[in-house]
Amino acid sequence: MSVSDVNSAAQNQAALLAKFEKKEVQVGVIGLGYVGLPLALLFARKGFRTTGFDTDPVKVENLERSHSYIRHIPDSAIAAERKENHFRATAAFEYLPEMDAVIICVPTPLDEHREPDLSYVRQTADTVRRRLRPGQLVVLESTTYPGTTDELVLPILERSGLRCPVMPYSTNGQEVSYPHPSVVDFLLGFSPEREDPGNRDFQTHQIPKVLGGVNGPSTQALRALYGQVFDRTVVVSSSRAAEMTKILENTYRCVNIALVNELKLLSLRMGIDIWEVIEAAKTKPFGFTPFYPGPGLGGHCIPIDPFYLTWKAREYDFPTRFIELAGEINSSMPEHVVYSLIDALSRRKQSLMDAHVLVLGISYKKDIDDLRESPSLRIIKLLQAHGARVDYHDPYFPELHQMRHYDFRNMASVKLTAEALNRYSATVIATDHSSYDYHFIVRHSRLVIDTRNATRGVTEHQDRIVRC
Repeated sequence: MSVSDVNSAAQNQAALLAKFEKKEVQVGVIGLGYVGLPLALLFARKGFRTTGFDTDPVKVENLERSHSYIRHIPDSAIAAERKENHFRATAAFEYLPEMDAVIICVPTPLDEHREPDLSYVRQTADTVRRRLRPGQLVVLESTTYPGTTDELVLPILERSGLRCPVMPYSTNGQEVSYPHPSVVDFLLGFSPEREDPGNRDFQTHQIPKVLGGVNGPSTQALRALYGQVFDRTVVVSSSRAAEMTKILENTYRCVNIALVNELKLLSLRMGIDIWEVIEAAKTKPFGFTPFYPGPGLGGHCIPIDPFYLTWKAREYDFPTRFIELAGEINSSMPEHVVYSLIDALSRRKQSLMDAHVLVLGISYKKDIDDLRESPSLRIIKLLQAHGARVDYHDPYFPELHQMRHYDFRNMASVKLTAEALNRYSATVIATDHSSYDYHFIVRHSRLVIDTRNATRGVTEHQDRIVRC
């Protein structure tokens, strides 16, 4: 390799960083769901020419008409960026070579054996590989186990003939590890998404952005790009450290929720109100963070991410008993809800097999239109398996559809009237939407199974309420 080649490669990398800082680049975001669409609109809002890629033609058509399919993103937010020519959506991946940065935001679910399903990541990486050009930055944001970026994505991309050697980046402020400039054809890194749908306290750009490249130039590029749109960036030494950061965040929540769920089950047997206990404990100004029990875990992260880590740990012959136990406890909570209903009905000399049950709330947490991994879906399935007739109500989901593990295409949200409530054998509060009038619900229901402590302010008809 000649000196001129080395200098040329170094100059190209420096030029790319300068283009990032001047916003003279095109950004492509692959996957326009709850993570990808807010990110794409953020880049567009900050002045970057941004293209959203998705294989779903319905999503693309909606976005091209400035129509949002995510409740907390208004149509006006899309229309504003399209008007400024900062954002477009397409299913044509032939435009990828025009992008200076390609950000991957595709699903990373678990398969039927609760093992990582990285098929979407593999397919997307291969799509990028076929169109990869020198000088591009590729970023994976999909939550996954440590090692995915350099063990899975990198080899796929390097089948293009381009290279990006792995070399950790020093974050001590004194020394930076760089591969030889001439051997870095493209840049690669990981930056975990930290979206929290429905959280009005933190906008996407306000949440510190963790960045980890597979080498020094990649990390520099990540910081130059994301530093333009996020209030704060946090650089770590490698893509693996960034991947582990995300897993730690969600495993922390999973384990603590499992702890409080287990204490709830114990408190029920002991005749103690766990919600009262939590309220008292959180008055301590140090050393305690409140977590709350519920009917099970939902969302795109907490029910899934810890299992990615336990799967990867087996490669190192390391048992993660603590994490696996937490997963078992949380996964069993929908069964607890159903058995609580069976017990409550039997005390009234009724059978679940002959019951007509209304489930309130389908989304995995209140006030959002997101049902990914929602425990409500599992509860409905279990109730049906026991022979019950089941209806649901949710203001965010007028009707249900076929999903990865469930097929509820024939179900639609029923009207929540006094007459309707009184027709059901039991009403199960699975998601505590703020729009629900819980006094009204208790007053007109025969039996209420409260999984969220939503009826804590209701004083009438206490004999109808079972808090579980």
